[in-house]
Amino acid sequence: MDPSLDTWDFSPLISLWIHRFYIYWGFAFGISLWICFQIVIRKQDKTSQEKSLSKATRDLVTNGYISLQEKEVFVSGVKIFYGSQTGTAKGFATILAEAVTCLGLPVAIINLKEYDPDDHLVEEVTSKSVCAFLVATYTDGRPTESAEWFCKWLEEASIDFRFGQTYLKGMRYAVFGLGNSAYASHFNKIGKNVDKWLWMLGAHRVMTRGEGDCNVVKSKHGSIEGDFRAWKTKFISRLRALSKGEKKSCGGNCKKGRCKSSQHGSEEMEPGSPAQDGLHQRDTEEEEPFASTSEEESSIEDHQSLSSVVDVEDLGKIMNHVKKEKSMLRGRGGCYKHTFYGIESHRCMETTPSLACANKCVFCWRHHTNPVGTEWRWKMDQPEMILKEAIENHQSMIKQFKGVPGVKEERFEEGMTVKHCALSLVGEPIMYPEINRFLKLLHECKISSFLVTNAQFPVEIKNLKPVTQLYVSVDASTKDSLKKIDRPLFKDFWQRFLDSLKALAAKQQRTVYRLTLVKAWNVDELQAYAELVSLGSPDFIEVKGVTYCGESSASSLTMANVPWHEEVVRFVHELVDLIPNYEIACEHEHSNCLLIAHKKFKIDREWWTWINYNRFQELIQEYEDSGGSKTFSAEDYMAKTPHWALFGASERGFDPKDTRYQRKNKSKDISGC
Repeated sequence: MDPSLDTWDFSPLISLWIHRFYIYWGFAFGISLWICFQIVIRKQDKTSQEKSLSKATRDLVTNGYISLQEKEVFVSGVKIFYGSQTGTAKGFATILAEAVTCLGLPVAIINLKEYDPDDHLVEEVTSKSVCAFLVATYTDGRPTESAEWFCKWLEEASIDFRFGQTYLKGMRYAVFGLGNSAYASHFNKIGKNVDKWLWMLGAHRVMTRGEGDCNVVKSKHGSIEGDFRAWKTKFISRLRALSKGEKKSCGGNCKKGRCKSSQHGSEEMEPGSPAQDGLHQRDTEEEEPFASTSEEESSIEDHQSLSSVVDVEDLGKIMNHVKKEKSMLRGRGGCYKHTFYGIESHRCMETTPSLACANKCVFCWRHHTNPVGTEWRWKMDQPEMILKEAIENHQSMIKQFKGVPGVKEERFEEGMTVKHCALSLVGEPIMYPEINRFLKLLHECKISSFLVTNAQFPVEIKNLKPVTQLYVSVDASTKDSLKKIDRPLFKDFWQRFLDSLKALAAKQQRTVYRLTLVKAWNVDELQAYAELVSLGSPDFIEVKGVTYCGESSASSLTMANVPWHEEVVRFVHELVDLIPNYEIACEHEHSNCLLIAHKKFKIDREWWTWINYNRFQELIQEYEDSGGSKTFSAEDYMAKTPHWALFGASERGFDPKDTRYQRKNKSKDISGC
């Protein structure tokens, strides 16, 4: 054994080993203490930085600006709408969606067949999204089946005064049309029209319309797929710029999409911004539909050349007769006659057995193209044929809305059965030699009758069989003003007018005066109007303001002749003060129309201006069965008027059952139908 080993002392090591746990604990405590110390130091540094940043921020705000703010979103997403027949447009929509997704933007693909523009299109005004429309042109220049309703709605809205030229202001869109130049007269017609209609409603086009051509010979890029790829590239580039807040500069000298401004690189203000509101309205040349054809331009001129003023009731015929049916088919409020009398618009057929008239009124919407005369001298169709075709035409219009988004199935089924007939479409229906036979046929079919006459045929009024409601147009209250406004053909027109009112007083069924107010023409003859009321003793008096629809060579009337609703209300109040047996009963502000009713229709302080149509059919059957000996009066088939239809009601003629009323009432917006 090595003697040196005896000199080693292992006691310290043994002691450390025995007390090793205390040593471990000491190390752990030291490390923990160091970690806590580092946390405290870092927290103090962070607090110091935040205080410094807060101070810097306050300094910036104090100086009138701030550099640190949330990033503004210029494009919230892209909605791609398509109308496809063979699937090409749908395929393009999918390709475009993939390209948009690469930009990191939300994207939605929407089939126009499943889209309800009446409820959702206006939402694009404030959504900050960009809408791309890929629409194909089908046979004879018509839209594809899936886009048919959308195009019909858009076309009607673009010429409907209730929407106006700023309805879609703020909406941003681009259009790519699909067509075939082999059909030159209809090439890309739907794409052009959608582009034009959106523009007419105030929407902002973000880039030139694209045109895809299936005719490879004339296609700019060799095929419709090539045309789409070229347009898609431009759209994505434009979308990228919009996402950064960049917009085309324009000095107001643009035409057909070619900007002549030298101020390149400047940013256009956001629609609706305070700064932009102070600028001039958008230049018509700047916003002109790109590559518009002479056909398109002439169609716009046609709309602008509509007769200058029309009666509110007749205005819908200019846009499209089916608009009236569309409203109640979708659970929406009807026309003012629904408010006043309970007429269901989707079941109301408007027709006439006579195109001729004995007046050439200055506010006639018919352009004076219908024949005029003082007696019947035309070929006469039989009443059975007229009624049969009128019902078929009504049903044909209703059928067009089958499957349209928003149309209620029960309303659609109701619309197929005609319940009301308004004989006021055109001309003077009372001139028709077989008018009584025609009315009898209506009543046999359980269809109520509303006949309008221009008060130039007193004998015919006297011989007229009972109708549900008989109207006489009282467009003026003096001989001079009647001649000036109605421009009658009869030389003894004034005597005929007075005799017609006297004949009206002898009728036992519901009678109505229709007063169409034309400012500066017939609104200052209150006393004379009161005298005419006492002459004819009508049950009701409808007072309506005319509506201006553009210049016309047949009339000198302008917007200055259109009374405001407040002026119509004031006229009605003043007139009622002069006719003690009458009071204001109902109001339909949207139609600029009020109803004055005889006090006999106010029972226990409640108005009964509505009509019990089933009771009327029972009474008219009893009248026919008795050979005309058993008569009845207007009070025998009246019905209670709902509160929402009354004058002064907060709903202002808006049916609470109307889905739009229910939606708007939640936000306290009940401005009328």
